[in-house]
Amino acid sequence: MIERFKQFFDKHLSPPADDENVSQDRLHLATTALLVEMTRADGSVQEEEQVAVSRAISKAFNIEESKTAELIQLAEIEISDSTCYHQFTSLINKSFSKTQKTQVVEMLWEVAYADAEMEKYEEQLLRRLSDLLYVPHAEFIQAKLRVKARLGLE
Repeated sequence: MIERFKQFFDKHLSPPADDENVSQDRLHLATTALLVEMTRADGSVQEEEQVAVSRAISKAFNIEESKTAELIQLAEIEISDSTCYHQFTSLINKSFSKTQKTQVVEMLWEVAYADAEMEKYEEQLLRRLSDLLYVPHAEFIQAKLRVKARLGLE
């Protein structure tokens, strides 16, 4: 099993020969890693947050449940081995449009609000990731309001 993870990382996370062509798998893994990190922001991972990550990934990337579970498992390993968010946000910044990056921030809000609570560390991480993704503050707030409305938290 460890060998399978190593092969996946070698295939999808090693720097691409052509930096302009980032594989979809790498982008999916980078996005998933940020969502997984959001579940850890307040020091305890809630089941509702894990479900929100799975649902967001499945919906955003139109992938089946087994691939989503594998992606989350790989992201958990990758995020625990990383020292900063740059490796994830830089991939997203290179390949995602402004709208797609705002959608990532919206997914982060969904995970943060999944347990119907907003801890200060979750909001701090969200602000930090939003800044690293170059999402303007107004769009950051609009994403938050859309999620709160969708989840009935207003």
